Amino acid sequence: MQKWILLILLSPLGSLFAQPHAVFVIGTPHYNPGSTMPPLAKQLERFGFRTTVVLPEGNPEKNPKGIPGLEVLREADVAIFFLRFLTLPEEQLQHIRDYVEAGKPVVGFRTSTHAFRYPQGHPLEKWNNGFGRDVLGTAYSLHLAGQTEVRVAPGAKGHPVLAGYDQGDPVLDPGTLYLSDIPADATVLLRGTGKSKKNGEVKNMFGTFQVEPVMTDDVVWLWKNAWGGRVFSSSIGHAGSFANPRFVRLFINGIHWAAGEAIPPADARVEGIPAPAREKGPKKRGEKPPRK
Repeated sequence: MQKWILLILLSPLGSLFAQPHAVFVIGTPHYNPGSTMPPLAKQLERFGFRTTVVLPEGNPEKNPKGIPGLEVLREADVAIFFLRFLTLPEEQLQHIRDYVEAGKPVVGFRTSTHAFRYPQGHPLEKWNNGFGRDVLGTAYSLHLAGQTEVRVAPGAKGHPVLAGYDQGDPVLDPGTLYLSDIPADATVLLRGTGKSKKNGEVKNMFGTFQVEPVMTDDVVWLWKNAWGGRVFSSSIGHAGSFANPRFVRLFINGIHWAAGEAIPPADARVEGIPAPAREKGPKKRGEKPPRK
């Protein structure tokens, strides 16, 4: 018996074939998308989507079996990815490649900018940076520390994808700021400001970067990727981000936009998704605190 879970969340059968099919692919336990993506899919169904959630058992970052069930992407009208540091078997990655290289719509959350981590010299190594850069609009570089103050980007107020999103005061997001390097032809919707514990030149496995004590960067954008697919990307995606109905509304709008569907009216109801509680237990000797 295969140890994986494929959750299919369906609206009434009579309207099944008239509904756009949104496929959610969860490829990490980081930020606990296994607790936030299925409720987001449920809310999306209220707006007329049919949804499938591909949720593997265990930690696919460390499981050589990867993510069974990716063949469902052949039936997807829009794919929503929450991935991190995967070394999927080639046949599984091929399902993702076939989808994105067909120019189909993509939604990417947070760690999906660094979706893959194939070893140096591996034939699929180019996807380590390529998925973030070519599919979503930016490769990963580094993140800052603490919370992120998020505000509407200059010139973005009134954009249709921000319908129903409070475009006034900034909002504090519990996630750290990811630095980005999006293409000039992307449309930025939200920008974030965060603080760093480091200053000056910082080196990591992704390169060498100049870091300031306070930095501002793009956190939500729209784009047409290298294969012509519509893209809604969000480096916002901490488990606590989904507890804020403002972000849930934005994410639902973004999925609609990517899929080419009409944005729901501004007064459409959405609900925050409570942040999953941290697991409690005795701290083991030498255990490091959890990463943000």
